[in-house]
Amino acid sequence: MAEHYDVIIIGTGAGGGTLAHSLAGSGKRVLLLERGDFLPRETQNWDPRAVFVDGRYISKDTWFDAGGKPFQPQVHYFVGGATKLYGAALYRLRPGDFGELRHVDGISPAWPLSYDDFEPWYTRAEQLYQVRGNGGEDPTEGHRSAPYPWPAVSHEPRITEITAGLEKGGYHPFHAPCGILLDEADRPRSNCIRCTWCDGYPCLVHAKSDAEVIAVRPALGAGNVTLVTGAEVTKLETDPAGRTVTGVAVSRGGDREVYRGDLVALCAGAANSAKILLNSASDAHPHGLANGSDQVGRNYMFHNCKAVVALAKEKNDTVFQKTLGINDFYFGAPDYDYPAGNIQMIGKSNAEAMRGEKPRLTKLSPEWTLSDVAGHAVDFWLTTEDLPVPENRVTTDGDGNVHLAYTATNNDEADRLYQELRKILNHTGMADHHVLRKNFYMDMSIPVAGCAHQAGTCRFGTDPATSVLDTNCKAHELDNLYVVDTSFFPSIGAVNPALTAMANALRVGEYIRDRIAP
Repeated sequence: MAEHYDVIIIGTGAGGGTLAHSLAGSGKRVLLLERGDFLPRETQNWDPRAVFVDGRYISKDTWFDAGGKPFQPQVHYFVGGATKLYGAALYRLRPGDFGELRHVDGISPAWPLSYDDFEPWYTRAEQLYQVRGNGGEDPTEGHRSAPYPWPAVSHEPRITEITAGLEKGGYHPFHAPCGILLDEADRPRSNCIRCTWCDGYPCLVHAKSDAEVIAVRPALGAGNVTLVTGAEVTKLETDPAGRTVTGVAVSRGGDREVYRGDLVALCAGAANSAKILLNSASDAHPHGLANGSDQVGRNYMFHNCKAVVALAKEKNDTVFQKTLGINDFYFGAPDYDYPAGNIQMIGKSNAEAMRGEKPRLTKLSPEWTLSDVAGHAVDFWLTTEDLPVPENRVTTDGDGNVHLAYTATNNDEADRLYQELRKILNHTGMADHHVLRKNFYMDMSIPVAGCAHQAGTCRFGTDPATSVLDTNCKAHELDNLYVVDTSFFPSIGAVNPALTAMANALRVGEYIRDRIAP
């Protein structure tokens, strides 16, 4: 292409979309390249069969596991990236997550920057993404330079009962930080209608704080930001010395196009950012671009997660359920020396979603049975930290396809968190009798294809021998290449990574603005 840009951003999700918003006010020419298109607004947005059974919004990609077996990753290519279907749980990492932590399966390494370094950017990200929350309720949270910009989303009656039971039992439940555009003080004018179709669904009324709504659309209104959709980046070209990216090669509508800019920010997601770098091998970078350390693609993490459904005698009429979090076991549990993780609530169960998530187990179940189960379900999401293991890695084959070798870590910690959840439910009236016909639990471990929390394939650090990026997320080996998505994480903690990606994009965005300023 003949046009030349000051900055080219590859990807429009939590990293790329937020970075574009940060640079929109610079007056410099910014190009956004998005592999997908705008997610269509349609009635299927809120149809659990379309979303969970038919997988209407899941990519058509094929990846391969360590044994070469193909699978369809649960990734989403739209303007806004993975945030279009995320649950909008916008947590800060805990201060302890930035230091070294000892786990049952190894060490979670320290970050080259501290919580104090990130705190101002967390505050800015919460303000930009209009996060609802109450500071001071969670004893594990770090200090705050400003309160949440909006009060927390209120609990509905059943969740209020559960909260009271937990507090009576000596635990510290808190209002989960949430990115939805809900104004409970003025419901008639609220963007969000507080429906049940949020966690895992696109928002039909654009009331979720996703990167398209919050960051990309406003950035496009600045006049200096251009968006090109349907543009899959296949390779980054460099000068002969390999120090400067000179072109971004794109497959678009069956044609090959090359875009040129002074700076390039790769924000395609941990797996696809690694894929692009590995597929950009050249004489100057024979093992992949920016990969002299052999760290590109390594240390893939995506959390050790379980979705757990607790069934009670009482009916659960909650509509928007994702309002409660528990971090009492985040850094340990009674008589247990290792961190266990985070407990939070997820979107309310329904029969079609359960059928989609567990088709083999539910295919013979009559609809009324699943509906009855869902009506009594209280739904939890358990997150345990996954360690950065070099053998858990993304590689590519001769055709450029992603191969993902992954073995879960800290299974013992995840099991302990599950057992702690069972214990605390004794304080909520959900496990009084311990008989299967009245109260039972079923847990759903998240398979490798469920890669919503992927991170770590281009870790940042101060030593080029052990990291891909410097502390400003610039590639050690190139002068004009940045990676600004969750790839930079040296560890992943045990809370959702989106807010950290957003905060980091704002941090790096200011650094880039200073660099390109006249």
